[in-house]
Amino acid sequence: MSKDTTRRAGGRAARVALRAAPLAEDIRPVQPGMSGGTYRPLTDAGMARIHEAALQALEEIGLADAPPSGVLALTGAGAVQGDDGRIRFPRALVEDMLAVAAREITLFGREPSRDLRIGGGRVHYGTAGAAVHLVDVEGRTYRDSTVQDIYDAARIADRLDNIHFLQRPMVARDIPDNFEMDLNTIYACCRGTTKHVGVSFTERGFVDGCFELIHVIAGGEDAWRARPFISNSNCFVVPPMKFATESCLVMERCIAQGMPVLLLSAGQAGATAPAAIAGAVVQAIAECLAGMVYVNAIRPGHPAIFGTWPFVSDLRSGAMSGGSGEQALLTAACSQMHGYYGLPGGAAAGIADAKLPDMQAGWEQMCSNVMAGLSGLDMVYEAAGMHASLLGFCLESLILGDDLIGQALRCVRGVEVTEDSVSLEAMRAVCLGGPGHYLGHAQTLSLMQRDYIYPALGDRTSPKEWAEVGKPDLLKAATARKLEILSQPAPAAFPPDLDRALRERFPIRLPV
Repeated sequence: MSKDTTRRAGGRAARVALRAAPLAEDIRPVQPGMSGGTYRPLTDAGMARIHEAALQALEEIGLADAPPSGVLALTGAGAVQGDDGRIRFPRALVEDMLAVAAREITLFGREPSRDLRIGGGRVHYGTAGAAVHLVDVEGRTYRDSTVQDIYDAARIADRLDNIHFLQRPMVARDIPDNFEMDLNTIYACCRGTTKHVGVSFTERGFVDGCFELIHVIAGGEDAWRARPFISNSNCFVVPPMKFATESCLVMERCIAQGMPVLLLSAGQAGATAPAAIAGAVVQAIAECLAGMVYVNAIRPGHPAIFGTWPFVSDLRSGAMSGGSGEQALLTAACSQMHGYYGLPGGAAAGIADAKLPDMQAGWEQMCSNVMAGLSGLDMVYEAAGMHASLLGFCLESLILGDDLIGQALRCVRGVEVTEDSVSLEAMRAVCLGGPGHYLGHAQTLSLMQRDYIYPALGDRTSPKEWAEVGKPDLLKAATARKLEILSQPAPAAFPPDLDRALRERFPIRLPV
C-alpha cells in the first residue's frame, strides 16, 4: 500500500470516527432559533405601503361579527363600532397596542430543554394541521385520521431534531363527540412529546373542561401558569375581514387561562383574499393587527403569535395550492412584515400539493421551507408531513421532512467569514508541499460536523455503492424508521400513576 493510500485511508478512518461520536448540543451545525432574515422579497417602500394600506383597511372597512364581549373590549380600548355593526380601528389605537404587545415570548416545553424563545427572526420549524386523512404510503391511499395517528405523529416528532414543536397535524375523526375529540387530542399530543404543543378548541364551552385535563398533566394550575406548554391555534377571523365569533370567545377564555395564542388569519388569495400577492398580504396583516389589538385590549403583553397564513388558489380551478411558488412568496413577505412590526410571527410553509412524498412533494416542500427560513420566520408551521394542500398527513413524510428541514436550516445559518474560514493557512499547507487535497487536513476534520449537516435517510452513495447495498428505497427507509420509533417506549409518556389518574377522570380513547 502506498504512502498516499495509507494517508487517505487514515483520513477516512478519522472522519468515520468523528462522525460516530455524539455531538455536543452547542456545536451542532443547525439548531432551533437560528437567525434568518437575509431574504427580503419586499422593499422598504413596499413594507411601508403594505402597512399604510392595512391601517387604512382597518380604519375604513373594519371587521364584522365581533362577539358582544369583544365589542366591549375593543370599544373600551378605543375602537369604534359603526351603524353597520363593524368594528373600525383608528390608527392611534393600533399604534398604542403595538407599543404594549409582547415582542418576544417563550413557548415552553414540558421539559425546559425544549423551551423555544420566539421573536426577532429566530427560526423554528414544526407541524400544524389539520389534515382529515392519513396518507398510507404502502397502499398509496388516504384514510380517515385517528387519535392513534395523532399520537404516532407526536411520538415521531419527539425524536426528530429539526422538528422543534408539534401543532396537532390531524383531526381525530374516530371520535365523533367534539369535546372528547378536543380532550383526546391534547392527551395524545402531550403523551407523545415533551416539545411545545399547539391545539385548537372546537367550542367556547369545551375550554374549561380541557383545562382541567391540562392542569392535571401540568401538576396543578399554578404549575401550568408558570410554564404553559400548550398554545391555542385560533382562527379568530373568517376572511375577508370578519371575526369568527365562536373562535373569539375561545380566544378570550384561553387568555384568561394564561395560554399563548396563535392569531391565525388564513385567507385564500383569489377566493377569500385578494388575488394580488401584495393585496393578500395587506388583508392578512390588517386582520392580524385587529387580533393583536383584541388580545392586548384584554390583557396587555399577553403572549401572542402574529399568524398571517394567507394561502394561494390555483386560479384555473379555485383549488388551494399550498405547494406553489406564490405560496412561498406570500409566506416570506408576511415574515418580513412580522419583522417590520417587531412581533413574534408564524406562517405556513412546507405544504405539498403532491398526494405522496415524491419528487413533486420534495420541490414544493423545500422551496417554501427555505424561503420561510431565509426570511426569518419565527414559527414555520406545516413544515413537514402535509400533503394534498392540507388534506393528508404522512408519517413517512414527517420523517423525511426532518432531513429536508436540516438542509433548510443550514441555508438559514449562512456563511460565516472569519480569519480561519477564509482558509489561507490551510491552502498554504495543502498546496505548498502538501498532499494536494484537504481530505485529511485538520481544518476539514474540525469542520465536518460543526459546519456540515448530513441526511439521516437521504442517499449520497455512488451508483456502484448503491447497487452493492441493495438499491435502498427512500420511502421504504422512512417506513422502517417509522416502525422503529413506534416500536420503542415513548420517552414523553406520562408516569403510570398520572396516566391512570387521567384515564379515571377523563374519557381517554387512546389505548393504553
